[in-house]
Amino acid sequence: MKFERSSGVLLHPTSLPGSYGIGDIGPKAHEWIDFLSTSGCNLWQVLPLGPTGYGDSPYQCFSAFAGNPYIISPDSLLSNGLLTYDDIRDRPSFQIEKVDYGKVIPYKIKLLNRAFENFQSNAHSQAGKAFQTFCKNEVHWLDDYALFMTIKEVQGGGPWVDWPAHLRNRDTAALNTFKDEYAADITRQAFWQFLFFQQWSALRKYAIKRGINIIGDIPIFVAHDSADVWANPELFLLDKSGRPTVVAGVPPDYFSPTGQLWGNPLYRWDIHAENDYRWWLDRLRAVFSMVDIVRLDHFRGFSGYWEIPADEETAENGQWVPGPGAKFFDAVKKSLVSLSIIAEDLGEITPDVVELRDQFDLPGMKILVFAFDSDEENEFLPHNYHTPNCVVYTGTHDNDTTRGWYERADDKIRDYARRYLARDGHDIAWDLIRAAWSSVAVFALAPLQDLLNLGNEARMNYPSKPSGNWLWRMSPRTLTDSLRARLQDMNHLYARHSKSTMEKSE
Repeated sequence: MKFERSSGVLLHPTSLPGSYGIGDIGPKAHEWIDFLSTSGCNLWQVLPLGPTGYGDSPYQCFSAFAGNPYIISPDSLLSNGLLTYDDIRDRPSFQIEKVDYGKVIPYKIKLLNRAFENFQSNAHSQAGKAFQTFCKNEVHWLDDYALFMTIKEVQGGGPWVDWPAHLRNRDTAALNTFKDEYAADITRQAFWQFLFFQQWSALRKYAIKRGINIIGDIPIFVAHDSADVWANPELFLLDKSGRPTVVAGVPPDYFSPTGQLWGNPLYRWDIHAENDYRWWLDRLRAVFSMVDIVRLDHFRGFSGYWEIPADEETAENGQWVPGPGAKFFDAVKKSLVSLSIIAEDLGEITPDVVELRDQFDLPGMKILVFAFDSDEENEFLPHNYHTPNCVVYTGTHDNDTTRGWYERADDKIRDYARRYLARDGHDIAWDLIRAAWSSVAVFALAPLQDLLNLGNEARMNYPSKPSGNWLWRMSPRTLTDSLRARLQDMNHLYARHSKSTMEKSE
């Protein structure tokens, strides 16, 4: 497959409007796809769609395979009879432009529990047969996930390394006893996943019908407190108690004098190689069954990654360790045939990372809010895009919004940006959108916050901030005809309105 020149918008489903305190994958998501399509866009980029835990980060999920039950649409459950209007009558008053997870989560769980009860009373229906088929098709991850989440619930939400030893270590007799005692709760967890994938499948089909390709996101590392690590401890560098011996992060740099200590367990790549990367290939197949293109987060970690002893308090004392490299991507290419992958190649990029990216012809990322802090050699300036095989963003979920960046930048940076863009800066977000759209990059994307010219009050994530992230939502009246017309004009001017973003290579 090869990518075709096109454009799109970065927007996580939690940021969609709606009446239930958090954006979801129901009718409002279908309306969002309509907006993109009628604006001449072909791309919708989302963040990871997995079930979030403490901190609500989509990059720290309880599973690399499961979907987030909090974005299941109550309206869609009403439509298919799994909820009634009496079930939603006591809906709390939610904030419109911010997710209050403390209020949203218990309410959504209450609705999902009610949907399960309604399903159980008519489990022999067509939905019951579809649920059985789903469980059979997804058994390779679903059984472990549903069991993991049920044990976690029974254990008060604590991490799996703190569970009683017989459950932590997956003693067969103990797990069988648990399954018998909590069979209904395990089924409930599986049923929530059935609802998520049923709704997502409908949304994906609608996107395809409207000419929208969805860009998904795979974090290279998974959360330690996840079904993935609990069920497959042999694939990770853990001690006998299940705790990581070394963890992931990045070393100190200009932006962070102590580096970033992510804390994720690291892979035993030797074991993955012996298994022909089976777990990773299953993971990629699962994501590609949901999206058309994947952004592979922290791509440099496949070439080499920063290994930090687990007892360190910062990321300063670590070492570079070789990643799986070309052997991994050869296995992926052999198994998946097409590498519809965007390499997130930001940060400290060394020649080996560039060589690996280019060996498999993967487009890298260009970020315009990084482009004006040095000189004319800055790799993120559009005149330095020496090939169309790259993806340009005004900014990402981890950056200031464009307006927020401009307001915080020093006079020298702002002056260079104005002179380079030949604009006075009063509409800086759209100045960068124009620069992205007019560039040679095959894909041009912007967060919705930039299309709306919002400041940092709408920023999605501060990587160094442990809480208060992932909150922003658009208001119900955001998608105006004038915004649609402006985006449509930009797509027409710069020939980013192709019918499809991907075509088969000859």
